[in-house]
Amino acid sequence: MTNRTALPETFCAAFQDTTARWPEEVALRTPDGETSITWREYAERVADIAAGLAGLDVRHGDTVALMLTNRPEFHLADVGALHAGATPFSLYNTLAAEQVNYVLRDSGARVVICEQQFAPKVLAAVQDTAVEHVLCVDGSPEGTRPLAELEPDPGFDDEAARLAVRPEDTLTVIYTSGTTGPPKGVELTHANMLASVAATLAVLPAGQSDRIVSYLPDAHVANRWGAHYTSLCTGMQITTVADPKTMIAALPKVRPTFFGAVPQVWYRLKAAIEATLAAENSPAKRRLAGWAIEVGIRHARASAAGGVPAALRLRHRIADALVLSKVRTKLGLDRVRIAASGAAPIAPEALEFVLALGIPVCELWGMSETSGAATMNRPDAIRIGTVGQPVDGMRVRLAADGELLVRGPLVMKGYRNDPERTARTIDPDGWLHTGDIAEIDGQGYVRIIDRKKELIINAAGKNMSPANIENTVKVACPLVGVAAAIGDNRPYVVALIVLDAEAGAAYAAEHGLPDSSPATLAADPGVYAAVEAGIKAANDKLARVEQIKKFAIVPALWEPGGEELTPTMKLKRKPIAEKYGALIEELYATS
Repeated sequence: MTNRTALPETFCAAFQDTTARWPEEVALRTPDGETSITWREYAERVADIAAGLAGLDVRHGDTVALMLTNRPEFHLADVGALHAGATPFSLYNTLAAEQVNYVLRDSGARVVICEQQFAPKVLAAVQDTAVEHVLCVDGSPEGTRPLAELEPDPGFDDEAARLAVRPEDTLTVIYTSGTTGPPKGVELTHANMLASVAATLAVLPAGQSDRIVSYLPDAHVANRWGAHYTSLCTGMQITTVADPKTMIAALPKVRPTFFGAVPQVWYRLKAAIEATLAAENSPAKRRLAGWAIEVGIRHARASAAGGVPAALRLRHRIADALVLSKVRTKLGLDRVRIAASGAAPIAPEALEFVLALGIPVCELWGMSETSGAATMNRPDAIRIGTVGQPVDGMRVRLAADGELLVRGPLVMKGYRNDPERTARTIDPDGWLHTGDIAEIDGQGYVRIIDRKKELIINAAGKNMSPANIENTVKVACPLVGVAAAIGDNRPYVVALIVLDAEAGAAYAAEHGLPDSSPATLAADPGVYAAVEAGIKAANDKLARVEQIKKFAIVPALWEPGGEELTPTMKLKRKPIAEKYGALIEELYATS
């Protein structure tokens, strides 16, 4: 195991060290370069915000809520609150006012910092909460005050406030998605997250010359770790993308060196590349591209198996020079030296494809309760189909029923206002019960099977992972945005299919459909045939008991934070089963 990177004891100290080392380097920017903030400017803005919050009587230990898209002001506000001694945390932008109210009450937030577009929702949600002030970063709608115009506390001592912050203080609260009830507030300390950053830097080293794109929600621990806290410690430049749908288009402008994504992003990249190759008019170019990708896949498999034969290394160098490097350049990923996939399992076939392109994707596993990644594949020792080995300082083992247990400095302080649930999750010996069923091989590589409560046990008693079935379908059929596999205590597996909005729009334009609405697409025989073909291809890769026997295309989109999906795109299986009960029964009724 590697030794953890030595870092300061708090993120206030880390930020001060970084600004002192690289004051004139750009810290934060937007893709077009319209906004560009150096570390010196960052520090000045942070000091102003901290003094302004102190002027609102925000003190050590108070909570500040943020409801912002991915924009430079998020970083300014978050670090400004830290320097006031407060605990900043993010709200998912997709939450309804009632959900925002719950989180504000649970967190005890006294101040909310938001954008104009979220002000009506926030103002409707602050009733019966501790919120005293709503601050706006881009205007001053009625009921709010501009963040930039706060009156500083003349007696505020910035240095004394930040030095008063201790490693055991709560750094942030990550509110989990709430698949089975109200969200839980995961309290992470400065020590927790600094241990996480240090442990992952030991595996994926990053520095001031690196660039990352921030496009995932800052309410999610993955973006907090990768595109916020790591930068405070290393000086890594952050480019913020406010609309995640424009992220792929922004990559050629940014050319990041560090890139993290959820599986759905990798699936879309794979589908886009395959569609481009299929549309190539020259048969010779199509054959060359197909050959290069096949060589890349064989190279990735051989590398994962522990050794690449000399002849394959030579063919791979040729394939890379002729095709693969050009694909990476076109995508804007030609300078990526560190890439990660997490938040959900990625289908091995998709990971092989991305590795074949020469993008070094390391699959990792973690949760809010582990301050981010607790296991990860090393770039030089990727084992496809696993989430790697424990990061430095973390230990893993399996409970009698196969549940993954983890212990170490990354484990959360606890759930806010919920000592009983904390005690149920972290046992007296310090082991965090993750809720994931896993396997651990002889070299310590962890393979996640599925969530303990989500495993399908069919009528014959066979155990299946719905996530594995769903990922296989999404890789096989680019039109599929969400697949929900159903089969618990049933004779066979059926699926509800929700189309991908972008892929659906492209299909509608290509085939002359009157519009690209979910209802129009779901009723189109060509769409049904394409999905049917994709499911057949997926079934060929699944065990017989896992194969989808029937499916229905839902004539609607499932939005993050809606009835069917959490803000982080996890399926709310019980609400789905209730809402679509009649449709599910119909699939089973016609055997």
